[in-house]
Amino acid sequence: MKIEIFTDFVCPFCYIGKVQLEQAICEAGYEGQVEIEYKAYQLDPSAPTSAAPHYLDSLRAKFNGNEKKMTELMASIQGRAGEVGLTYDFEAMKIANTEKLHRLAKWAATFDKGNQLVDVMTKGYFTEGLDLNDEQAVMRQVAALGLDVEAAKAVYHSDAYQQEIDMDRYDAMQIGVQSVPFFVFENRYGIVGAEPDEVFVRTLHQAAKIAGDTPTLAMMGNSGATCDINGNCE
Repeated sequence: MKIEIFTDFVCPFCYIGKVQLEQAICEAGYEGQVEIEYKAYQLDPSAPTSAAPHYLDSLRAKFNGNEKKMTELMASIQGRAGEVGLTYDFEAMKIANTEKLHRLAKWAATFDKGNQLVDVMTKGYFTEGLDLNDEQAVMRQVAALGLDVEAAKAVYHSDAYQQEIDMDRYDAMQIGVQSVPFFVFENRYGIVGAEPDEVFVRTLHQAAKIAGDTPTLAMMGNSGATCDINGNCE
């Protein structure tokens, strides 16, 4: 089956939702049967591309210095992240403009590494203090994926893949995407946000019927006593 995910690199619930989906795919028995395609959805095109403030400073400005509200939001996000085994490093996070990252993801997809690029950049941003506005830091991640850094730099500093990014925006508008993450299953079912696991599992089963997929058998226990057709019992 195919699942499209409208996402942005700096959306905290996008990373949580992505991990939830992966866990649900395993739980539902569809490992190896799901094609995931990331769709570009830049949350803040006006975000600075350099000298960006830290995430916490941005939150303070958003809440007019109300530390209580800021702390409550951070605790809520960290709690949801913890439920799926993630720990966010808010102290290290900086605001970032993700336009160039979406461009790189489209380029990497031509080498079947688009999803990997999204994954490593998102993980780096939320858990390892990766500055997504730092070209050198971004290119180190590109190199780690075995991609051509010089080619990546050319894309990074161009308007390449703009048509693909614009098409993602158009698709989002057509189906009413107003926030992310937004998951589309087999062009039939949609999930908005990081929903509970059971919602993902139920939707996976419904989408699998359309795609003609069946879950793999989940083996339980530790191989108890048996007898085989040759008369061997143990």
